[in-house]
Amino acid sequence: QVQLVESGGGLVQAGGSLRLSCAASGRTFSSYRMGWFRQAPGKEREFAATINRSGSSTYYADFVKGRFTISRDNAKNTVYLQMNSLKPEDTAVYYCAAARSSWPPTARNEYTYWGQGTQVTVSS
Repeated sequence: QVQLVESGGGLVQAGGSLRLSCAASGRTFSSYRMGWFRQAPGKEREFAATINRSGSSTYYADFVKGRFTISRDNAKNTVYLQMNSLKPEDTAVYYCAAARSSWPPTARNEYTYWGQGTQVTVSS
């Protein structure tokens, strides 16, 4: 069992930055591929980024390439999402999740554990 808790969301102006964190419980964090998803009001939850177990490989959705960076610190059981050049359309609840599927895990059903989400609001 893995419990995930996101933090770092908030209100930011367009062009600004935020860094989301996701703290995991348990001693098996490093055995999971980790991902970030987001869900805007009235829309489906969509994949944003994922990172492999060691942190050596990452994969991004096209809409975040060049703006968001996913990273992890296995010693701290934490995965991060650095978000730069934010746009109003990035407004959503952001979720972290843990997967043990093949690489790269981009579908929701590939992820076993989910956090409760953190709200990100980007004003224009």
